[in-house]
Amino acid sequence: MSARKTIVILGGGVGGVVAARALRKLLPREHRVVLVDREREHLFAPSLLWLMVGDRDAASIKRPLKGLERKGIEVRLGEVEKIDPEARRVTVAGEALDADYLIVTLGAELAPELVPGLTDAGHNFYTLAGAESLRAALEATRKGRIVVLTAAPAYKCPAAPYEGALLIDAYLRKRGLREAVTIDVYAAEPGPMGVAGPEMSGAVKQLLEARGIPYHPEHQVTSVDAAARRLAFANGAAADFDLLAYVPPHRAPRVVRESPMASETGWVSVDRHTLETRFPGVYALGDVVSIPLKLGKPLPKAGVFAHGQAEVVAKNIAAAVLGRGATERFNGHGECFLETGNGEAGLGGGDFYAEPKPTVKVRTPSWRWHLGKVLFEKSWLYTKL
Repeated sequence: MSARKTIVILGGGVGGVVAARALRKLLPREHRVVLVDREREHLFAPSLLWLMVGDRDAASIKRPLKGLERKGIEVRLGEVEKIDPEARRVTVAGEALDADYLIVTLGAELAPELVPGLTDAGHNFYTLAGAESLRAALEATRKGRIVVLTAAPAYKCPAAPYEGALLIDAYLRKRGLREAVTIDVYAAEPGPMGVAGPEMSGAVKQLLEARGIPYHPEHQVTSVDAAARRLAFANGAAADFDLLAYVPPHRAPRVVRESPMASETGWVSVDRHTLETRFPGVYALGDVVSIPLKLGKPLPKAGVFAHGQAEVVAKNIAAAVLGRGATERFNGHGECFLETGNGEAGLGGGDFYAEPKPTVKVRTPSWRWHLGKVLFEKSWLYTKL
């Protein structure tokens, strides 16, 4: 039997939960699996889009991380203050924690403060508080102009801002208010979900056009005047709004940026198949990593990729602990739902590691894909935690 090992997982999001559960199933109980997060509850982020239009409440999309302890996973609550990847030592709430294997899956930090005026001007629907405040603002809306904004060209959950615009449209139509309210999407990127290819990008643009939602690509916001309700863009354009729903700029968490793990991109670099960093026994996965693709863009930051990467890392660590050869490789496959409102959703997915560009298939919105997303949400909330 191998000597007792400790595997420490930093981050209780999708990647962290999947890795912890997989390791616990693969390893005998004498080996420790420790999950660290500063939040007491795991938030199922994809459901924030439903929450913002009143189809969910906060309590229904959260579960306590401590529930993992029933499965034999140690849960340590506290802020990760320092990462020493060479020693595989982390400092959590002032206490040192040593690991034989370390998995960093701390996600992306949302940084609206990088755009002057943005925080005070609108609603960051990538957070629970922002989605709830947007819901209240939508409930009070009777007329005017709603702008959905992506403040930087790269962000996690690439479908979300477009889903948000379509769900807001459906919400207003249901209330009989769509004629009195305009919806515009201003995007820093040149096209919706561009890394997924022209078919996906074109399909999303067609969905927006069919709903009467103008799309303004390559509009990089530089500042927001909250009092005047006005956006200023790098190309000299400006746009007024009555209600602003935004996706903020992203960056790696401070503790990662200040560690030796951060690369010149600001994110963590890894082997794209094994998710190993340059430090032995240290892995990183999910939104905190940057994996370049052949077409010049990075692999999208999305829960589906964190899930697949976590399974690969867990299996290879377990193999190493048990004295077997590591054989698992992440293949770059992934898919995501695209909620369009009215009880329908589309689906896009394929091989993002394909060269010279990803091969992604797009499926037309229908009630089946919406039901698929609902079932996935319920499965996650009631069986994973």
